[in-house]
Amino acid sequence: MRNRIFIVLSFLTLIMGCKKAQEEYTEYQTRENESQLLTEKEVSKFKYVDYILDSATHELAKDWTEYMQFNDAVLKIKKGDWTFFKDNEEVIELLIYEHKLNIPETLKSESVISRLVILETRLLKLKSLTNLSTINKKELIENTKAFLVAFSNLNFQLNKKVEFTKRTIERP
Repeated sequence: MRNRIFIVLSFLTLIMGCKKAQEEYTEYQTRENESQLLTEKEVSKFKYVDYILDSATHELAKDWTEYMQFNDAVLKIKKGDWTFFKDNEEVIELLIYEHKLNIPETLKSESVISRLVILETRLLKLKSLTNLSTINKKELIENTKAFLVAFSNLNFQLNKKVEFTKRTIERP
């Protein structure tokens, strides 16, 4: 009888000890992944032309919530804050679904839509990289830079669209 109780208690102790070791390993893995993500200093070293919206384009785009969410994500990445990709799975999926649907008519053109598709692709790739358990730092740097360049190109295209629509050519 004593042997059975001893065996059961030993078995329970063994199971509880393994569970704690697994939790510690998972917590260590999470901290290690977060330390492999880029910092603000590393992101600031990227060499690319960073276009921002001019005042006229900003006025037209201020009610476009999906653009503002992309802008917030870019600002967070530039600060080294990767929580946008960790905590917002549903928000990212909704953003990807609705960003092309809600473009203001004054900003809608084929060139803007194509830049949005590129930005969507870069966002999805960057999201998948940040959620991997093992992150290749070089690949993360390349994809982060590609995402920032895609957003900058979208801004440039939006500025060009507004500039082109404001031009009036008089015909004789």
